[in-house]
Amino acid sequence: MKTPEFSLPGMVIERCLSADHPGWFDLRRALWPEGSADEHRDEMATFCARPDRFVQFVARETAGPAMGFVEAALRSDYVNGTDSSPVAFLEGIYVAPPFRGRGVARALVNAVEHWARGCGCSEFASDAALDNERSHAMHRALGFAETERVVYFRKPLA
Repeated sequence: MKTPEFSLPGMVIERCLSADHPGWFDLRRALWPEGSADEHRDEMATFCARPDRFVQFVARETAGPAMGFVEAALRSDYVNGTDSSPVAFLEGIYVAPPFRGRGVARALVNAVEHWARGCGCSEFASDAALDNERSHAMHRALGFAETERVVYFRKPLA
């Protein structure tokens, strides 16, 4: 499904409704290379089976390759730094290096924002590792504001 209202000249945003959507798998593996092919495919199938909770889009050149993708979810549990529920949550975003700096990430985030509003969300949240300064800069450029910094701890109970 194409969503041209979020596209830029020479680019189209497509909602991924199938785990076989062209380009999605390869971009996902580029962002999360530690996952196995089967883990990626299983997760993608789960997302596609729950369009009420998950959304994913691929940006591609009008007559060319996939340039980037975004995945988001509705979270109704507590989301750090938010005051409402449900909250749209940016689970992952990736733009292939040759296409960075062209507005691809912004177009993808705009598509998620439109979806989130339609789901009744008034907030859009995300997270990034403390040391991932590039991600922090991207989030700020896309209109996100930092709300807090957290370090989680765990202690196994034997």
